[in-house]
Amino acid sequence: MGFFSLTQEIAIDLGTANTIIISDDKVVVDEPSYVALDRRTDKLIAIGKKAQMMWGKEPERIRTMRPLRDGVIADFYAAEQMIRGMIEKIPSKSHLFKPSLKMVVCIPSGSTEVEIRAVRDSSEHAGGRDVYMIFEPMAAALGIGLDVEAPEGIMIVDIGGGTTEIAVISLGGIVANKSIKIAGDDFTDDIVQYMSRQHNMRIGEATAEKIKIEVGSALTDLEDAPEDYIVYGANKMTALPMEVPVSYQEVAHALEKSIAKIEVAVLSALEQTPPELYADLARKGIYMTGGGALLRGLAKRLTDKIQIPFIVAEDPLHAVARGTGIALKNVENFQFLLR
Repeated sequence: MGFFSLTQEIAIDLGTANTIIISDDKVVVDEPSYVALDRRTDKLIAIGKKAQMMWGKEPERIRTMRPLRDGVIADFYAAEQMIRGMIEKIPSKSHLFKPSLKMVVCIPSGSTEVEIRAVRDSSEHAGGRDVYMIFEPMAAALGIGLDVEAPEGIMIVDIGGGTTEIAVISLGGIVANKSIKIAGDDFTDDIVQYMSRQHNMRIGEATAEKIKIEVGSALTDLEDAPEDYIVYGANKMTALPMEVPVSYQEVAHALEKSIAKIEVAVLSALEQTPPELYADLARKGIYMTGGGALLRGLAKRLTDKIQIPFIVAEDPLHAVARGTGIALKNVENFQFLLR
């Protein structure tokens, strides 16, 4: 019957850092959210990993960019090209017909109507016939197996690339939420600034990202401490090559301000939470998803600061995408969750 199958259902986690597409309960695309275009013709040259490898190394004729900034579309045309290119990477069931697409796309909970419309338009232009939206914290809760319709409080802190989404969910709705534009990209920028200020070293985003992964930390005292990471770069003043060992304690100092802002945002969401739901959260804990949840010591730091256990979800990177996939399979039942 696949021969006659003309509708393909896909769930898209359109992230600032990564785009993940799920089809038939499988992750079929997991690529960095980068796109490379020809400056003269605007023709697509590369997307995903290939475009990311060009980042910061491109000649005059190539323009490499990230179409999403702070969780929302910054370049409409580039976003459309990227979504279209990612969809084309999905293995097709039919070679004779191009299937029409039914898609669920997740969006930040703090999105304005204009931003929601931009995502919907980009998705429709990329081939979507039926396009639904779901807020990221709701998708994250579904993705880690929580019952969002239960009459009790669930709190999600989803730290992505562009935004940190904080939401308290009960009875299938968001009761309190806070969306701030402080997340993984800001951690990366903090490291770039720190290396410039502290070591007089010029580094790019890709190197800063590597430092964050290798020795990133939210605490200056870790039980399972990583070894120092050697960074190679140019001296800011002389342009001569340098090599500097960077410790996790240094990175913790570099990230201090951004992490403090996330703490304030979590406390702000808790202040908006009704007392009965707050009691549920204190008893069950707060769930962390997104790439930022993997930062060493962050869950412990938040637990110590807020006095409620913070639990890092299993496979936090794919929680939102999995939840978007669950919403896709149950569009009729989850109409109240979708836009």
